[in-house]
Formats: sequence, C-alpha cells, structure tokens
Amino acid sequence: MGFDEEWGRLRAEAAERAGRASGATGATGDSAPAVADVPVPVPAARDAAHARLADFRSRAVLVPLDERGGLWTAALGGLDWICAFSGEEALARFAVARDEADRAWPYRRLIGGRLLDEVLPALDFACGVALNPAGPDGTVFPPVRGIVPDTAAIDGEAAA
Repeated sequence: MGFDEEWGRLRAEAAERAGRASGATGATGDSAPAVADVPVPVPAARDAAHARLADFRSRAVLVPLDERGGLWTAALGGLDWICAFSGEEALARFAVARDEADRAWPYRRLIGGRLLDEVLPALDFACGVALNPAGPDGTVFPPVRGIVPDTAAIDGEAAA
C-alpha cells in the first residue's frame, strides 16, 4: 500500500471515529461529520512515515547509473533526487514511463541506509532519494534532519 492510500485510509478511519463520537448525521441520515470536525491523524501518519523510512534504510535498492557511471539523478522542485527502485520490475516501470524501455539501465545495488547516511553527505549539492518514482508506492526521502545526517540536511548544521 502506498503512502497516499495509507493516508486516505487513516483519514477515513478518523472521520468515521469522529462521526460516531459526535453523532452527526448528513443529508442521507448517515453519520457524516463536517470536514472541519475531522481530526488529522498526525501521530498515525508520523508512525507510518517512520516505518517506511526504517524499511528503506534496511532494504537493498537498485540505483541506475548515468553515462559516466555515477548515480543517476533527476531534478524536481529545485532539488536533485537520486532515483532508487525496490526491484527490476519497478525500474522497468520507470523506463517505460520515460519511454526509454529499449535502452539498457545499468544499476548498482545499495542499502538504503548507506545511500542516506554516506552517499548523500558526500555530494557537494543537496540531494534527496525518490523510491519507485513511477509507481503507486512511490516515496520521497528529502534531505532534511531525521532522514539524512544534519551535515547533509538542508535544514541542518550546513544550512545554518
């Protein structure tokens, strides 16, 4: 289940709980709280994000190589992102989405934690990681404190 689906499920569950607690009814007579009355499930979403980060840190990912043999990056939102994939199927889906399925996509296999803790701090530019960017389970790990070392974080020691 991707982050968007998980977030939607958590939000729907929170709306349902709020409706039962308030006894509100909508036009059809069903429990339907007003949107302003629905609590945002911040703790649950935070826990889900931490679990996803922990999973990424412990997993081996595939990182495509550029024409010079370096890690392939894409620019988006003013930052560079190293694209990483959970497997060859996810990488193939990305190649198809880019209309580049007919070319070879050489890659390195890295542990996610090493990518965040060693590779990103060694770069001379701010960079995050996009996991499975062309799939329904895509996730981004921006270069911020709590994800990368403070020295590589855009909101960390180097930024101050």
